[in-house]
Amino acid sequence: MAETPSKMLPLGTLAPDFKLLDTVTGNQTSLQELKSNIATVIMFICNHCPYVKHIQEKLVAVAQSYQQKGISFIAICSNDIKKYPSDSPENMHKEALAHHYTFPYLYDEFQTAAKAYQAACTPDFYIFDANLACVYRGRFDSSTPGNNHPVTGYELTRALDSILTHQPIEDDQKPSLGCNIKWK
Repeated sequence: MAETPSKMLPLGTLAPDFKLLDTVTGNQTSLQELKSNIATVIMFICNHCPYVKHIQEKLVAVAQSYQQKGISFIAICSNDIKKYPSDSPENMHKEALAHHYTFPYLYDEFQTAAKAYQAACTPDFYIFDANLACVYRGRFDSSTPGNNHPVTGYELTRALDSILTHQPIEDDQKPSLGCNIKWK
């Protein structure tokens, strides 16, 4: 595991479209089909990363809560499954069911989505507004495995609350930190 920070996609960048396999439904789906007219959270995660495992329970709770408010959540796994078979579509499907994901868990077989979003690590979070412009990129919160900070989702939820209340989003956005994307 190589501890890697987000590259911090420039704010205002338009979300690149994609068409990827939803490992839960077995169907190809696109950003245009999944986006929200309020905000869309795109997160790069995977099955085996200890940083993802560390926040997984709270992440699912946050997603469930904000989906009820009209915000879309989309998870993407871009890892090389030849080197990391635990991140295969079959195992992604099992992971989504075991942890009650209420969001699509998409497989980025050719790593085109990860490259388009400049994703560097898992987890890596992006929020796009109603026009699909990037308004937040960075971490879930300050907690990482072993630093004893509580897992709250505060930084992501603070940005989502700002969108919902039509307030400016905090400018001080810190990079996520996690395992590097496993490139082919």
